[in-house]
Amino acid sequence: MATHPASHSLDSMSFDNVFTRELPADPESSNTRRQVLDSCYSRVSPTPVAAPQLVAWSAEVCELLGIDPEAVHSDHFVQVFAGNRLLPDMDPYAMCYGGHQFGNWAGQLGDGRAINLGEVLNPAGERAALQLKGAGLTPYSRTADGLAVLRSSLREFLCSEAMFHLGVPTTRALSLITTGESVERDMFYDGHPQNEPGAVLCRVAPSFIRFGNFEIHAARQEFELLKRLADHTIKNHFPLIELGDTPTTNAYIKWFNDVCERTARMIVHWMRVGFVHGVMNTDNMSILGLTIDYGPYGWLENYDPNWTPNTTDAAGRRYRFGQQSAIAHWNLLQLANAIYPLINDPDPLENALSNYATVYASEWNQMMAAKLGFKVWDEDRDAPLITELHDLLPLVETDMTLFYRGLADLAAKRSTLQDNAGDKGLISPLLDAYYVPEQLTNDYRARLDAWLRAYSARLNQDGLNAETCRENMNAVNPKYVMRNYLAQLAIDKAETGDFTMVHELLDTMRHPYTEQPARQAFAEKRPDWARQRPGCSMLSCSS
Repeated sequence: MATHPASHSLDSMSFDNVFTRELPADPESSNTRRQVLDSCYSRVSPTPVAAPQLVAWSAEVCELLGIDPEAVHSDHFVQVFAGNRLLPDMDPYAMCYGGHQFGNWAGQLGDGRAINLGEVLNPAGERAALQLKGAGLTPYSRTADGLAVLRSSLREFLCSEAMFHLGVPTTRALSLITTGESVERDMFYDGHPQNEPGAVLCRVAPSFIRFGNFEIHAARQEFELLKRLADHTIKNHFPLIELGDTPTTNAYIKWFNDVCERTARMIVHWMRVGFVHGVMNTDNMSILGLTIDYGPYGWLENYDPNWTPNTTDAAGRRYRFGQQSAIAHWNLLQLANAIYPLINDPDPLENALSNYATVYASEWNQMMAAKLGFKVWDEDRDAPLITELHDLLPLVETDMTLFYRGLADLAAKRSTLQDNAGDKGLISPLLDAYYVPEQLTNDYRARLDAWLRAYSARLNQDGLNAETCRENMNAVNPKYVMRNYLAQLAIDKAETGDFTMVHELLDTMRHPYTEQPARQAFAEKRPDWARQRPGCSMLSCSS
């Protein structure tokens, strides 16, 4: 693919492509599906598209990359981030990696529809890899076409940016561009394929290296390459770890500990906001502890620890909400197995895995204390209180997001809560959280009232000002999350060429903890019509 002179501020983007410079490339240059050995990536150019059109872009990511907003509206920007042109210093490639999918080793996977354009150094000297998703075939496409549709691309664009503003570690999204071409997809793999609008998403992260990048080389006993990849990762993305000219096992142990702790904190954030990834395969786990690969994700509507948004996972529910911490631990174990040849001692790896559980438990306790408005976690007082709450929430259909926002209003009224917890007017802030009010039986109400009294007493022990307590709770309990039915409504409009709701949602999700009266409709619980509608509750792994 020919390069093209840059325009506006795109010419100021400084590329420093250390991944392709420091690691071995696939010696074969043909873009054919195949097993790629003794290589970390294959060079491949994006497939040009017919009629690209900019749908949406993130102003915050433009600022991060040092791109002038004026450049976004140029034809050159659209051509570059649709995959039709390359900037002079771009060096496009697709990564080679493997992975465990639904608990089973799947062998070589790789970037089947993602093409990395290169690594940018932003004005602050920070590294950002640019990756096009849906940009065409690569050697890792297997039986697929390397393309993406507007439906899934829009969901990933919105969710990436929503998660960032929620304070969750995540990859980012720069732009969403339609291709002017149709892509055939069988959404639920039931023999009913349809043509859908094609799209290309530009994703941004310091690196897209995954657990699976290390697993593939270990599985193939490419141990020297495994070491080179680990050294590259530590040197470029874990600067606090001293690698030295001759890396020691201690550096690899510190690195694995860091990966474990980052992963633990990421999962705690997922649990805080009610996010369910849906497909936590090891090839979907970032080595940097970032949320990556938004496919069949979802937010809890009614609080159900057993819920998964993934139709492929409906039977086993391996990746259900309440299982995410355990799955992350299992995935880290697979990573430990992969990097064992660098250390040759199981004890430090087992210690790191044990530390994952310790960090997760500590961070989860502090997170729950914050959600409930407590100054600090108190094991003796708080553990029984939270256990009872999590026993209560699934007994009736309770919207997690709305419940915690309503609880903040109740916390501000705690001076009267202990004596009048059963008063309907007092607990009215919680009533909007219930999908089926008829489920609120007298027995349930009595149990809830008892919990509210105990909760009120716990708040009083802290002695926080009521309004301060409410503000603290609202700072960690979002008002707005990227509910699937909202994304589906935006998709419905976008597929007709109307992108207004995309922009409205993007703007709303920039301030997820702030009351936005004009956007109240985006804070409502899932409507009844969305319970079973495709795209509004469960989704498939189909693009």
